[in-house]
Order: sequence, then C-alpha cells, then structure tokens
Amino acid sequence: MKKISIILAGIQKTFIALAIVSFSFGISSCQDWLEMPDLTAEDSDFVFENEYKADMFVQGCYRGLIHSEMFYQLGMGETVMHASEDGTTNNSKYMICNYKYDPTMPATVTTIFKEQYRIIESTNIGISQLSNMPETSKRNALMGELLAIRAFCYHNLIRIYGDVPSIFQPLEEMDPSDENTFYPKRSPRDGIYDKIVADLQQAVEYLPWYSESGYGTPERLSKQGAYALLARVALYAGGYSLRWNFETNDPSTLQMARRSDDAKVKEFYQIADDACKAIINRSEHSLVKAQNNMTGFQYLWYNYCQRNFSATSGEMIWELAQYGTTTNSNFGVYAHPGSRGGTYGSRKAMQFMLPTYYLSFDENDTRRDVSCTSYSVYFLNKGAAGDTWVDVGTTYSCIMPGKFRISWCVEPAGASQRNLNIPVMRYADVLLMYAETQNYLNNGPTQAAKDALKEVRERAGIGSMEIPTGQQEFEDAIVQERKWEFAGEFTLRSDLTRMNRLADELATCKQAMKDLSDRRNEYADVPVYRLYKFQVDAQAYGDKFLALDYIDLTDANEIALVKAVPTNSAEYDAFQETLADIVKAHGITMADGDKWYPVNMFEAYTSTYNGNARKAVGFTNGYNALQIGNIIYTKPTGSAENGGTYPNWIEAADGSDGLYYGFEKNKCELLPFAAKSSGHPMIDNPNLTQHPGYLQSGE
Repeated sequence: MKKISIILAGIQKTFIALAIVSFSFGISSCQDWLEMPDLTAEDSDFVFENEYKADMFVQGCYRGLIHSEMFYQLGMGETVMHASEDGTTNNSKYMICNYKYDPTMPATVTTIFKEQYRIIESTNIGISQLSNMPETSKRNALMGELLAIRAFCYHNLIRIYGDVPSIFQPLEEMDPSDENTFYPKRSPRDGIYDKIVADLQQAVEYLPWYSESGYGTPERLSKQGAYALLARVALYAGGYSLRWNFETNDPSTLQMARRSDDAKVKEFYQIADDACKAIINRSEHSLVKAQNNMTGFQYLWYNYCQRNFSATSGEMIWELAQYGTTTNSNFGVYAHPGSRGGTYGSRKAMQFMLPTYYLSFDENDTRRDVSCTSYSVYFLNKGAAGDTWVDVGTTYSCIMPGKFRISWCVEPAGASQRNLNIPVMRYADVLLMYAETQNYLNNGPTQAAKDALKEVRERAGIGSMEIPTGQQEFEDAIVQERKWEFAGEFTLRSDLTRMNRLADELATCKQAMKDLSDRRNEYADVPVYRLYKFQVDAQAYGDKFLALDYIDLTDANEIALVKAVPTNSAEYDAFQETLADIVKAHGITMADGDKWYPVNMFEAYTSTYNGNARKAVGFTNGYNALQIGNIIYTKPTGSAENGGTYPNWIEAADGSDGLYYGFEKNKCELLPFAAKSSGHPMIDNPNLTQHPGYLQSGE
C-alpha cells in the first residue's frame, strides 16, 4: 500500500500542476489564452497560499469537462440526429447511436468515466484546500464553482451509467488500507444526487450573479449557471432511470423507475421550479430576438459561432470555453453540413438530421433552417484553384446539422480545433424546465407554464400554435419543443430517459421513418421532387448564408418535365429554360444567371437521376460525392426507390441494422462500462460490477 500511496501523492501533484498551467477562462474572448509557465510538483500549500493562485486552479478544473463522447456518440440516437459514419455500419459510433452496446468490442463510451473522475479529484482537492482559506466573497465564489463543477461531473456519470463510485474527498486524505480507496464500488445514485443537489444549493449561495461577477463572458459559472444546473440535476434526481437490485445485480430486476419516495420526488421538482423561477425573476436573461435581417434563432447561433459574446450572453448562461491551440476541442467537427477543400478545408460530417425531424417543423418555425441544412459544400470540378464551390442541395438521407456550420464560425485553430465554445445552459432551457415543473407540480399547466412555453415558441415564429391544457398533453408538447429547440446540444437522449419517454419515442420515430419511406399516413403527400436554386458558396468565414431557395413540386405536369433530365450537354440550356418556366409559374422572379436543378428527395444523393441533374446545372467531376460519412447519404430514403424494401439504415429485413435496432427496453437506457483493455473501467477496477444487462460469462 505504501507504493500506491506514493504514486497517488504524485498524481495529486500532477493534478495541481495541470490545473495551474491550464488557460484562464475569465479573460476577454478577443484575447489569446494566457500562456502559463511550466510548473512541476507544486504542492497544495503553494497553490492555495493566496486567492490568485487558487483562482487559476479553479479555472483549470473546467478544462476537458465535456468530452467529445458526450456530443459525438451520445449526441445522437434521440430521434433528431443520427450517425452517418464512413465505410461500414460495424463501428462503435453507429452502434451506440442505435443502442447496440457491446462492452468488450467496445461499443460503449470509453473515456468519459476516467475524465470525469480526473476532474472530480481536482475539485475534491480544491474544495478541501479552499476550506482552509479565510472566508471571503472571492473564496466563496471559487468554492461555488468547484461544487458546481463536481456536481456536473457526477450528473454526467449517473445519466450515462446509473450507480457509480462516490468519491467526495481527495485521494491523499483517504485511508490507504481501505480497498475502496483504490478500487471504489458503485454507490447508490440517489445518495449521490442528494449530495450534489445540496452542493449546488450551496454553490448558489456562494456564487455572484453574472452581472456582478466581472467575468465578461458566461464561460465561468455564475449564480444563474448554478441555479440552471441545479434545476437540471434536480429534474434528473426526481426523474426516471434504469434501476436494478444493487445487492444481487440480477438482470431480472432491471426496470425503469423513479426513486420510491414520492415526497422526495416532488421535493426535487420543487427545487427545480424554484431555481428556474429565481433566474426568471432576476430578469438578467432573455431570449435573443430578431435583428440585422436575421430571425432571433439565427442571430443567436450565428453570433455564437462568431464568438460575439455581447450578442449572445443575454441567453447563454454557461458555455465551456474553447479557443486557441492549447484548450480547444473537436466540438462541431462531426455535426455540420460537410465541406470539401477550399477555404474551409475538407471537413467530413459524421452526423445527419433525420428527415422526420426536418419535416416535423411548422412552416413558420424559423428554427428548422438553423438546426437543419438541406445543403452541403462541394466543388464543381476537382477543387483546384479557380474552381467553384457550391452549397449543393441534398436529399432526405443527408439533411445536415446547421447550428454549428463552419461558414458561420471564426477560422478554426486546426482541423480538430474549431474555436467553438460548447453550450451547456441557456435561458430557453430554463423556460422549458420551468414549464415542465409547473405542469408536474400542479397536475397540469399553470398560466406561468403556458407563458414560458409560449415565450420560446414566439421567438421561433410559432407563438400562435395551440398550447395543450391537459397534463400529459402539455408534457408531450414540452418533449417536442425541446427537440425543436435543442438539436445538437447533446442533452435530448438522457432527457427522454429521465422522463421515461425513450422507448416510446424511439419506437414512434422508427415507425414514422418507415411511414415516410413508404409515403403513407401523415407522409403520404410529402413531395418527391424538389427544385433547388443553384447557390455558389461564399468561401468566407462569417458568411451569413442560411438556406437554399427551393420549390417542392406537386403538379404532375411539372414533375414530368423535371424527370426528363438530359444526359447530352447540348440539351442543358433548353432544360434550364424549362426549369425557369416552372420557377416563374411559382411566382419567383428569375434574375440573370439564376439556375435551378431538380432532386429526387427519396433517392440517394448518388442516384443516377440526381447525379445527371447536377451535371445539367454545371457540375463535372464533383457531381456525385459529398464530404459526409458515406453509409447513409449514398442510400435512398424511399422504399420504392430501394426496390420495394426499406433501406437497411431504416430497417433491415433480418433485424441486423436499422434505426435503433439494438434498443431493448429496461436495458439500453444506460450504458455498460467498457471492458476490453487497460483504461476501461471494468479492467482497471476489479470491484466494479457491470450493468446487469451486459454481464459476460463468469461475472
């Protein structure tokens, strides 16, 4: 044990050194990150000898707080965004998206566990040391940040794994003779939730309001940030989760359930309600509204991508700072329209938006064209100097994520360093959580609940949409509103679990995709053919382009004309004249040089028809490819276009593929621990027990 204790002491010093050299999150966003000097083996007495050094330590605890597995693997599979990987469906990202978990492959997340506990150890050190410093408003604010960061880490671990080890003191203060010090067992999640909810309540008392913090950006936690996080965590603490007999680990005991104490559940909802109300009543935050010829939602996300904090801080409550070469991440690398070469470089998108989600928006909802793009960026010929890049119209199997499109962003620091902050909490979430708690606590929506929902909808342009009056119907509306509002913000998957909606929502989505594929029921009249306007991409960071102009065709005569795509270049001009007549017939004025081209939305992007249509508008060598993972966009959406059967990505006949093909109720709501090699929880810790739905022989 002595050798292990020495090793752990060295680990603690490494934590402290890393935290000290981490960049400062509190600086102006217009500056580069601070260049901190190299430090080695600094002990805790040195680091916490004054508030300045303690502040640097706390800032370092934000670093790496949100691992890419949260917004990549776990940012999909929630009926909104889906995996579009390259080459094969036999890869962990695609399998996790479809709930086909395998701890030994491993088809589960592999890094979140150790990264969250790394940060937990740092916060434990900081909390312990700050407790020995004189109590001042600054010391209390630092303590509040650490309590909230630690709570956020445990919240992430519980919503992914369920019961997890509970460690609330630094390793060096723990008993080295206790086996649980080095190989901690799972602890009941309810006890952890009780602890971190109390910690967040304390953090709220310690932290200053944002307007009084002097931070300048919402990249550090303020009182509002702690309140918002408290509301979210309390909803999870009082919500549903996959549970099992903690003592026996018997698979037959797996079930979705809340904690058994109904009064405690209600208490958590009241805590969440009060936390949201405190933010609302403070009146420091509001939804970003329309301005500068943009809708409010576009203005929010365009300026977010541009790092224009003054334009977005009214809505953004907490975002994780990412900038420069030292502290940056690949957030936004996988979820965007995709681009090949040119100014933006070759950026391959690995996620796409389900067409049922794209089609779910009301025609007046301004969020659709922000969250979804029906275009990708590609060149006409070979991408050489002098080539033309185009925002090329896509099909239903390649509707792409749009909130974090690279054309809206500042120039990245590198291919995997997007200079794009990670959104964690914003005011729209506070409003919708408040609507949810009011509905639950009052057995139906109060006027305050309706007003909160209406405020979100009015910004989106659908304020006149009817608001349900029944409790269940209002909850249904909240679930849908969260999907429309928070696409790409990686909370929807576990939100559906805490509301005990995951199984039903996945089944409903799969059936809807099959109905769309068959063009039946509510999708019976979805147009097959669309005319897109030819759009040259600006090839400039900060370009405000939002969406392609298009016409969905329903007239049989017009459809017959666009189906006759020429394959002889001598006929291209005449075809453009035919398309121009159709465009004019729809009341659209044609300017000189305007061109349009048809797309069969239910065929693959790479179908012969779609390829010929792009050739007819000017594409040459670049006519039939996109910078998107190829397992989906090269496939059709329609069953008729797939020879009378569903495309495998929707439903394979033998069940080996398809939307959520691995999902099993009362099993897949939580993930198993990875168990393949060193660095995986089940390999490194012999005292951990596996998720009982994924036990291997001998366990």
